[in-house]
Amino acid sequence: MKIFKRTLTASVAAITMSVAAFGMAANANAETLKLSHQWSTGDIRHKVAQILADEVKAANVDLEIQIFPSGSLFKAKEQWTPMTRGQLDMIVYPLAYAGGRIPAANLTLMPALVKNHDHANRINKSPFMDKIEELLNADGVVTVAKGWLAGGFASAKGCIRKPDDVKGLQIRAAGKSFEQMLEGAGASIAAMPSSEIYPAMQTGVLDATNTSSASFVSYRIYEQVKCYTPAGANALWFMYQPVLMSKKSYDKLNDAQKAALAAAAEKAEAYYTTEGRKQDSDSVDVFKNAGVEIVDLTDEDFKAWQDLAKKTSYAKFVEETPNGQEILDMALAVE
Repeated sequence: MKIFKRTLTASVAAITMSVAAFGMAANANAETLKLSHQWSTGDIRHKVAQILADEVKAANVDLEIQIFPSGSLFKAKEQWTPMTRGQLDMIVYPLAYAGGRIPAANLTLMPALVKNHDHANRINKSPFMDKIEELLNADGVVTVAKGWLAGGFASAKGCIRKPDDVKGLQIRAAGKSFEQMLEGAGASIAAMPSSEIYPAMQTGVLDATNTSSASFVSYRIYEQVKCYTPAGANALWFMYQPVLMSKKSYDKLNDAQKAALAAAAEKAEAYYTTEGRKQDSDSVDVFKNAGVEIVDLTDEDFKAWQDLAKKTSYAKFVEETPNGQEILDMALAVE
């Protein structure tokens, strides 16, 4: 099978030429794409999808994207199979959800692998991401727009900077790799969705938690904690949540439609990056206003967590994943 390695963020010059050459032919190939995701219409990931839909429609190439938010078409983890079969065209999706089918995807939610948003942007352009794209293509999937969201820690007991700070705490972690690392630091894990963090902390079931910047605010966790370690120059928690498309659906598009989608993806990615950073800084303001102490991870703190992750989460990944060490090394090679 020929691997689809060219991303949809083609050069503006190439896009312009393609639209000019093929725009008149688009009328004969009208398409409506169905895009599914699990979030509300106020969420950044819905807004990314809406940018794609609006820009594609404005391109006037007989292509429209119909968005189904809030799991209204498929539940979150049920979207992958219909997409790979071409029954669903597009999804906004935390790629780690596909870790059971594509084990390398577990690296897209791995502690201390992505340091900050600038680092995430470099990873997007790296051989590591090319490898992830190759594996997606082999499963019938194409990446439309890339995006990472960050997160941090909050605790009702004290500030979390170093691994020793979580020893003995009952903590909720976002993802199995984080659970493995935190257990290695001596914490006890309480598994639950982010929607249950607030009552668990309120009743003392939970001492601390790890989740996204957006969830910290939307679930009002600032009301239950004493200290917040946000995503900043150093962050432990990053999750890759791209817009993906069925390769079968993509291959049906004509050149003008593909070019319009690529141009829309450039704008969507730019928004994703800008707003992702803003979510982090906005969360700090919310916690400060609630009287919560704010602490940042130093480079030394980050290295201590990464050293622990290498012994726990990374080692488990290598053990469970075909060519795991090679793929992990590709990710770690991105400075």
